[in-house]
Amino acid sequence: MKVTVFGIGYVGLVQAAILASVGHDVLCVDVDQSKVDNLKKGIIPIYEPGLTPIVEETTKNGLLNFTTDAAAGVAHGKLQFIAVGTPPDEDGSADLKYVLAVAETIASHMEEPKFIIDKSTVPVGTADKVTAKVAQVLAERNVKLEFNVVSNPEFLKEGAAVNDCMRPDRIVVGTDSQAARDAMTELYAPFNRNHDRMIFMDVRSAELTKYAANCMLATKISFMNEMSNLAELLGADIEAVRHGIGSDTRIGYQFIYPGCGYGGSCFPKDVQALVRTAHGIEYQPALLEAVESVNAAQKQKLFKNLSHYFGGDLKGKTIALWGLSFKPQTDDMREASSRVLMEALWQAGARVQAFDPEAMEECQRIYGDIEQLALVGTKESALKGADALVICTEWSQFRAPDFDVIASNLTYPVIVDGRNLYDPKLLKDKGFVYYGIGRGESVQVV
Repeated sequence: MKVTVFGIGYVGLVQAAILASVGHDVLCVDVDQSKVDNLKKGIIPIYEPGLTPIVEETTKNGLLNFTTDAAAGVAHGKLQFIAVGTPPDEDGSADLKYVLAVAETIASHMEEPKFIIDKSTVPVGTADKVTAKVAQVLAERNVKLEFNVVSNPEFLKEGAAVNDCMRPDRIVVGTDSQAARDAMTELYAPFNRNHDRMIFMDVRSAELTKYAANCMLATKISFMNEMSNLAELLGADIEAVRHGIGSDTRIGYQFIYPGCGYGGSCFPKDVQALVRTAHGIEYQPALLEAVESVNAAQKQKLFKNLSHYFGGDLKGKTIALWGLSFKPQTDDMREASSRVLMEALWQAGARVQAFDPEAMEECQRIYGDIEQLALVGTKESALKGADALVICTEWSQFRAPDFDVIASNLTYPVIVDGRNLYDPKLLKDKGFVYYGIGRGESVQVV
């Protein structure tokens, strides 16, 4: 099938590459000329395991192409994917200006019926707005053409997006059109050979499904972080509690890891957007507001633990930081806990020596040449001359460090572990002061 994807960001590029890998003819459109030029040369703008060879292969065999020519993009595909960003507006609601701009572009150039597919994460009711925009532009052109607006939300995990696309848990499609249903069934047929993953529903339900999924996962994380705070005050170990409740099949072990708060491009933005949507219909989403509030507070814990250890005076201290990305297997630092920590440390007069396997360039892009930040080449280099160590991201290479090397480099024997990678008893026996998340007596309550 001929497919056009508007937006070569995280979602658009992964989806386009995977569709091309199974034989569809995909043309990607983006306004960023440098990004398009780089992709034509095989330079991928994001770090995502397994994506680069797929883009290279599909580009080489002509099934995946890139352009800034919107008219060519509209002419190419019967199916027109909208995969542009929906950044949070000032009030936290999703900003639809890019989505509606693409809708206007499609309507301005289309000369035959099209299926217009919302792949971006958009609030409930967006399909109606896209439909109205397309109809308005067609009317202004005095052109009568059939079109269907379909909701097809993505459910990609950064760091595992290629597999999520190739072997999806479910493919949600919102439409009341049989023609659109048939087209989407044909498009995703290569991913349904093992069993049918298609879930059809009305458009608004599909739009809400995406938000509900991310808000549910965010809720599990904030719940466990709430429990970790109680564990610290009650002298319990949240890791033991996690094992105890995870063994219940109704709860399970996924997304019940306590930590220093969730981040990324989805959970914070989507929780806030659904809260604003609720406010817009005069509903008070108390649970969602609590999820957001707990997460915001949790991101302060690392700094508070450091401040507690140093008696509230961090001026002149140097902190070694392991992990900058919001999670492993990505270079994404959007809403990352590391950013909250670093900015608080700088405000307090401290320096940061940071290492991350993939997010160093992204950190440099965000913070530039801040004097109080040194980006170093190895995790050991980050320790040299540092007063304390903080772990923000659970990269595998941080899981089994040489604690003797850590002890010999740090001025003070203190480790603040935002991901509970280490055994508190082992660290205590080695002479460290260890601050985990909800680790009972091993934690000095702040």
